[in-house]
Amino acid sequence: MKILFAGGGTGGHFYPLIAVARAIRKAAEEERIAKIEFFFMSDDPMDKNMLLEEEIKFIQIPAGKMRRYFSWQNIFDAFKTIHGVVRALGELYLLMPDVIFSKGGYSSFPVLFVARILRIPVVIHESDSIPGSVNRWAGRWASAIMVSFPESSRFFKNKRVIVTGNPVRLQVVGGTDVEAIQTFNLEENIPVILVVGGSQGSEPINEIILSLLPEMVKKYQIIHQTGENHYADVSGRAQVILTNSELKHRYHPYPFLKEGDYRNAGKIASLAVFRAGAGSIFEIAAWGIPAILIPLPHAAQDHQRENAYNYARAGGCVVLEEKNLKPHLLLSEIEKILIDSERIQKMKSAAENFYHPDAAEKIAREILKLGVHE
Repeated sequence: MKILFAGGGTGGHFYPLIAVARAIRKAAEEERIAKIEFFFMSDDPMDKNMLLEEEIKFIQIPAGKMRRYFSWQNIFDAFKTIHGVVRALGELYLLMPDVIFSKGGYSSFPVLFVARILRIPVVIHESDSIPGSVNRWAGRWASAIMVSFPESSRFFKNKRVIVTGNPVRLQVVGGTDVEAIQTFNLEENIPVILVVGGSQGSEPINEIILSLLPEMVKKYQIIHQTGENHYADVSGRAQVILTNSELKHRYHPYPFLKEGDYRNAGKIASLAVFRAGAGSIFEIAAWGIPAILIPLPHAAQDHQRENAYNYARAGGCVVLEEKNLKPHLLLSEIEKILIDSERIQKMKSAAENFYHPDAAEKIAREILKLGVHE
């Protein structure tokens, strides 16, 4: 059976695809499906090494962004999209996968456009509360539609929609406190704040953390994923800021946390300070820890803001809008949560109730069912 994945090159699309691929392998073994071949078609591989490890063949095709505002780039990107459709037509005609699983995003459009022409069955999954334009379009004719948030269902009228939650890699859940303490060289019994501004980092969040470092290290340990492009600047400035601090060892910046380190960080963290991508929210929920979410302003369809407030209504987080965010407001919210044991327990319970541990398995079995029937 040949299964093709499509989606954007961001972590919010890429890592759920990896979680589903792993679940498909497991389900295929249980169903005694002899051979599964995986392919990933996109403009950006995100993590080539992980694709190699998972035995997923990457097929690169161009794709242009579809902006909702005037830009000269729209003209060039229109040609990139046309080129992508032509390339996808040739690749898919030769490959002819049994089923396509798409996470949406502009880079999935050429694949889905051709899939409709060639009548290849398509399963789509929408991570965010407000679906992107590509998934809304594909939802009119896709063979199966799945969503992370129940609120997304209303955008797919007259269609059967399955609420699965967002697939989370099992490899980022679990771990032990002992392993985490050793991995990050942490002190015992000092609260840990995990700060992640998305897979590529967030400059505004980095700046706020840097401005708070002298105060934060007095009470907390900070594990901070800065983003690859920001690491040198952030870590260098942090050394200067904490030069005279006896507690500078409590700050732990990393350009990017690999699966094992990410799992341990989530295990040991007392509180998460994150952007509000769906993938991040469901990872926090899987860890069962309180969170402060700072939605990315101007995200497409304002989906991060909707994600954050949906999770807040469930009781799992506090939302701070970036436009209103001041360093001491963030520190105040951290302290208000961590001194209130009853509130911590309520937020943990809300997180655990929000998480769907079987999301990847549900999606995997739907994909296999379509692939076998077709």
